[in-house]
Amino acid sequence: MTVSAAASLTDALKEIQTLYESTHKDVKLNFNFGGSGALEKQIEQGAPSDLFLSASKKNMKSLVDQQLIESDKQKKWLTNELVAVIPTDETMNIASVNDLTKEEVKKVAIGIPESVPAGKYAQEALTNTKLWDVLQDKLVQAKDVRQVLQYVETGNADVGFVYKTDALTSQKAKIAFKVDPKTYSSVEYPIGIIKASKHMQEAEDFYAYLQSQESLNIMAKYGFTIPK
Repeated sequence: MTVSAAASLTDALKEIQTLYESTHKDVKLNFNFGGSGALEKQIEQGAPSDLFLSASKKNMKSLVDQQLIESDKQKKWLTNELVAVIPTDETMNIASVNDLTKEEVKKVAIGIPESVPAGKYAQEALTNTKLWDVLQDKLVQAKDVRQVLQYVETGNADVGFVYKTDALTSQKAKIAFKVDPKTYSSVEYPIGIIKASKHMQEAEDFYAYLQSQESLNIMAKYGFTIPK
């Protein structure tokens, strides 16, 4: 069974995979991780997939509108928040988006806004704080949120916009500041079953499992928020 999932879910889903496969011996989960926009395009083009775990309502809505996912076979699953990270050993004082204009900040990594939800949220936040145009020369774009994190961890970027959950997985990057939630849309993760799934029963079982308390506890452990 193939699960197309936002890159920010990687660590939590690997733990869920181990647990799920140990109790469902006949199921093998194959995860296709990437930017939600890129995954949406793959599904539109007919790439085999059974479930879509998106980091954006927009990408899920698009597939529902195209009737590739039934509206009653998708729902809001988790929420997250946007933060800015810097290398763990960095001593630069970066406490808000305004500090990104400092001369010593040379490169700011964000996901490609067109295909990476975290990049889109970052673009929104910078636009609403009148910094998007100001920072153009410093911006480095990445194919997904994990690549943004990698750029910061390896020193290829001074600052990067990622989700809180990504920051918590890293030993080499730390949170510099939380982005003001009033400056960007709420980060919602919907999940849905692909209508063309060749493993409908297994897909429905895993979809239900993802909403179980056991699964939600794992997601919470990785820093995701469970919507009330």
